[in-house]
Amino acid sequence: MNPKLRWLILGLIGLIGLLPGWTAMAQVPADLQKRYKAAVSQLQRSEYNQAKSELSAIIQRGGPLAPYAHYYWSIAAFRQRDFSQSRLMLKQLTSRFPDWRKIDDAQYLLAAIAMETGQYEEGLTNLQRIGDPGLRADASKLEQYFLSRITDLNRLKQMHREFPENRAIALNLIDLIQRTSTDKDDLELSDRLTNRFGLPATTSAQPAAPVANRPASSATPPATTRPTRPKGYYNVAVMLPFRLDEFDAGKRLRSNQYVFDLYNGIKLAKEKLQEEGITVNLFAYDIENDANKTLELVNSPAFSQTDLIVGPLYAEPNRIASAYANQNNIVLLNPIATSSELIANQPMSFLVQPSLARQAQQVADFIRQPGRPATETGTRRVAIYFGSARKDSLLAASYRDELKRQNYQVVDFQRVAGSAQTMASLMLSANASVSARPSSSSVSTPASLPTVSLNHVFLASSNDEDGPKLLDALSRRRVSGSLIATSAAFDYYRNTLSTFTRRSLYLLYPDFIDTSRDIVTNFGADYLASRNTIPSVFASQGYDMMLFFGRHLARNGGQIRNRSALRSDTDDYLLSGFDYSRSNDNQIVPIVRYEGGRFVKIN
Repeated sequence: MNPKLRWLILGLIGLIGLLPGWTAMAQVPADLQKRYKAAVSQLQRSEYNQAKSELSAIIQRGGPLAPYAHYYWSIAAFRQRDFSQSRLMLKQLTSRFPDWRKIDDAQYLLAAIAMETGQYEEGLTNLQRIGDPGLRADASKLEQYFLSRITDLNRLKQMHREFPENRAIALNLIDLIQRTSTDKDDLELSDRLTNRFGLPATTSAQPAAPVANRPASSATPPATTRPTRPKGYYNVAVMLPFRLDEFDAGKRLRSNQYVFDLYNGIKLAKEKLQEEGITVNLFAYDIENDANKTLELVNSPAFSQTDLIVGPLYAEPNRIASAYANQNNIVLLNPIATSSELIANQPMSFLVQPSLARQAQQVADFIRQPGRPATETGTRRVAIYFGSARKDSLLAASYRDELKRQNYQVVDFQRVAGSAQTMASLMLSANASVSARPSSSSVSTPASLPTVSLNHVFLASSNDEDGPKLLDALSRRRVSGSLIATSAAFDYYRNTLSTFTRRSLYLLYPDFIDTSRDIVTNFGADYLASRNTIPSVFASQGYDMMLFFGRHLARNGGQIRNRSALRSDTDDYLLSGFDYSRSNDNQIVPIVRYEGGRFVKIN
């Protein structure tokens, strides 16, 4: 038996007291009191046979000492590992003296005997009968010691079905699944149990203390002690606006469908990680724009076991979660955001996507490469156009600032709207510094306008009608030079092939997926089989994100040690991978071009 448990059993002798109350002892003959004290002393000295002999005599004579003698006789037999005789004596005790003031101690010992002999269900039933709050902590230790020895997963699952409210069973079942099982149903069971009961105590992390008497908008989550080495499993908190109160299983088109797609991709990555020996537990939290709910969550004891945070998407909940991540040295992922503000002065916050500033910088670096737009013409003049969305103008402004730092001349910078003819009439009309080659005609018509020579044109738009319209407008305005546009400015299913071939066209495409790759084809087939639908780009992003950072957790325990190694080193990602070697936004910014009947990544 475990030494601590052995001390606990024998220690109950002192807890019960050597004698009953003084009133009861007054009714006990002096010689019987003497024999009783001698038996207890013998028991404490491990002289079990002598103690049992004296205690048997006391039992036969009855009186106030009889229930104590029953109990101590059972202790002696227990210490001799004569569990059957110990159990029989305890059953006699509970039958004859059901109202004995220390009956809970007898139930505890009955539970220990049952568990020693593998009768765990009987032992748990005995422990449930204990009403003394002072014994509950010892009962929990007893449960944990014996239940942790169970290695039969089916047995432990059956016990959980019989005792669904028992936390010790749940925690040991979680631990056993995480250590031994790769079955999908088992892993889902582990997730459900962890959501309800928390996690087995495997680290020194302490539960977070609640923040009281402070408004949520200014409250700072508490810090906990984080493990500094890899462990056997990792807990990921997915804090996204699932809006479960509005969920309709029969509804296929939801305003937040991207959230479920992200989560489905994350779950498939979890299965892939399990194949690699990396166990990830997912905890989905329905978090919208509610700062108080977010603060309550990060202050909860179960959240202190979190190793990675995904989300939240809204500003104030994200601020609270970021503060918690920084204080507790936990990586926080912003899965779809592109704002640099989310990672400014936030060492543990990462953008899964490249920020708009990063995209602008990478495009500017791209045009300086040999054979790229900057070398196709001799001019350094550039025109920049953008759509109506806020992120369009932000990206355009970032690109303008980046070009100016590289001594390019931005000759036009404006929002595009209306038809191609309207775009053409406004394009470059107010800028006389643009070089142009005179046409042979002196009549100012679209067909006879002078050719305007630019290094390239940049279009930042989220409207898939703006790309084709701008191409038409550039032709009407007789503007030469390449077009670099955001991929969202085109509809790849509706636009004709000539849309992508009639001009030197490059697409800034952060979420580019090369569908010719086997890994992409296989993922699509697996997703279709499991979800009965084809995966969206958000599903692919969720998969890649969880796969990359799950591997990072396994290698480094979640710690950011070597920045140069914080980049994808395999080609089994659906998109283009990750690189955080220099900053906390993804530095990989794909640029593609239509070649050989398909889009090809050229940067």
